[in-house]
Amino acid sequence: MIGQRKLGRTGIMVSALGFGCGAVGGLMVRGSEADQTKAVARAIERGITYFDTAADYGDGQSERNLGRVLAELKPTVTVGTKFRLRDGDYGRIGQAIATALEDSLRRLGLDAVDLYQLHNPITVAGGAPDLTARQVLDEVVPALERLRRQGKLRFIGITAIGDAAALREVVTSGAIDTAQVPYNLLNPSGVAALPAGYPAHDFDRLMQHALGAGVGVIGIRVLAGGALSGAMERHPIGAPSVAPIASGASYADDVARARMFTKLIDRGYVATLPEAALRFAISTETMATTLIGMSTLAQFEAAADAVAKGPLPVEALAMVADIQRGIGGGH
Repeated sequence: MIGQRKLGRTGIMVSALGFGCGAVGGLMVRGSEADQTKAVARAIERGITYFDTAADYGDGQSERNLGRVLAELKPTVTVGTKFRLRDGDYGRIGQAIATALEDSLRRLGLDAVDLYQLHNPITVAGGAPDLTARQVLDEVVPALERLRRQGKLRFIGITAIGDAAALREVVTSGAIDTAQVPYNLLNPSGVAALPAGYPAHDFDRLMQHALGAGVGVIGIRVLAGGALSGAMERHPIGAPSVAPIASGASYADDVARARMFTKLIDRGYVATLPEAALRFAISTETMATTLIGMSTLAQFEAAADAVAKGPLPVEALAMVADIQRGIGGGH
């Protein structure tokens, strides 16, 4: 069974591995209904208690499919979804969020959602599609608090994409409950300082700031959109191409760097690169759950097997840090 961790000050216990319903893996967007039901049922059997979707995933299709499966299985799980503000919403943020939530609840077949998360980047300069920290705190959060008082949502979160300084202002404000932070072998900056010259976006230890503020951290991009498989090929129902988020300049660059971590396989610490990536992610206690997207049930089973093995040993983490220094030109 997958172990459980506390999601920050929410007090919710969530599985160390979360079920991602996004479009990159594609199962909950483009998979068959039978495969979707089988994967969710198996995930619940293995102890998965957090399911994460968004209105953007397949233009609502992921929410519809997750809602259908949950209605059929009736499990006790935590569900999070996300909303994205569009250009025309910036003068009517409160109404836009209320409408988006009602639409998501209808697709999910729920009266309320456990976690509702802003999906827009948060930057110092702002400008659509980005938001500034002040826009988030002064306009988005009050709108979400009104919906919380109405019983439509339990907790408030963000997707922590954007400028480290702006994200830190929001995360440490006391106004939000959770943050989804990119964290993987190619970009460990959510926890640790990047080596000099490292080719990745610097989150300036954002996960540590979140921990200090009692904000629950949800890890995203643990496989760097699939690049940490070490393969360029993608599954037919997965997204045909994936733009890097906070890692290299291109997917091909990420794959090339991912292959540097095969040293962990050679030394017998792990059997595969995805196993290395997942066990690296859960090695930090600052993360409550890390999301894995999938195209097939077999991919989920492999991910669950990896997480069940537990964090990487200290010696393997030292090797990871050495490889990362090499990526930064430290050798």
